[in-house]
Amino acid sequence: MKHATPAYVRYERPPVVEPLEALQLESGERLEGEIKYYDYGVVSVVFHLPFSGDWNNLVHLASRWVWDIDFASHAEPVVKARLGQCVDAMIRPYTRWLSEDYFIFHVGEAPGTPLAADLIRDHGLKIAQVVRGDRLQLSPGEVNEVLHSQISYYANDVTVIGWNAAFLYDSTAGAETAIQLLEYANSQLLEFRHYDELLSEILDRAYALLEQRTGFFARWRLAKSARNLHTTLLDVAELTERVDNAIKFLSDMFAARLYKLAAAKVGVPDYKELVSRKVKTAEDLYNYMVDQFNQSRAFFLEFTVVLILLIELFYLFRGKPL
Repeated sequence: MKHATPAYVRYERPPVVEPLEALQLESGERLEGEIKYYDYGVVSVVFHLPFSGDWNNLVHLASRWVWDIDFASHAEPVVKARLGQCVDAMIRPYTRWLSEDYFIFHVGEAPGTPLAADLIRDHGLKIAQVVRGDRLQLSPGEVNEVLHSQISYYANDVTVIGWNAAFLYDSTAGAETAIQLLEYANSQLLEFRHYDELLSEILDRAYALLEQRTGFFARWRLAKSARNLHTTLLDVAELTERVDNAIKFLSDMFAARLYKLAAAKVGVPDYKELVSRKVKTAEDLYNYMVDQFNQSRAFFLEFTVVLILLIELFYLFRGKPL
């Protein structure tokens, strides 16, 4: 049986979850919410809105939510207020925040209780519009592109995943696993985006430092810069490992395949590859800076030995003991 994230998916350190006050939109819609704190530096705000209607209503709602409502502006004050109450629990909090919006449209029931294949056949165009958040009719090629990213476990459930939205046709309990994995994939994307920007800034500063510092004494001062760079690399490696290992899949390969599809669609592997390449570049740069420092230190030691030898020879030829 498929359950709601029980034995199949396990958080190594589950996020801390708190309820939020209901969010009232200008349109009059009232959204229930909750906030989740992940130990690798991500806060997730989830808003829920029950819905009933036909496919045209769902397409219109998806388009309005995806493009017309700035949920980040509603979520950020809430996050700031909550984090202000737990400052002591944070270690080196970020001064600048990144955000990711993601929309999940969960259909629990449809007229006639169709199988997933029948639902895709009869309403594939509408589903593609929902995932894209587009009111206009999509081309057959775009519809096929959207529906290509679908996955099912039973004949009566299906998940269609896009880069900024997903469509779920499943029971409430069955959809819970997909919802949590989609949330986790987006938290990963957010974290790797942060590392990508952080490493870009570090590499820019390191290159500027190498361009400015030339000569013997400049090389001697590279030790401190190399140490700072290495400390940052260790921090990135630790947090990256924590993000990668936050979830474990226990025997259920469907959940693992669903996560892999979700991560690929939102762009996690692309950003992870960018971070890996920049980490490799930073490591090479660190080794270069250390080599430059070691050369300067070796030259200084050799110079000191020669100087001592010259002093000894000077006193020797003068016939005076040291």
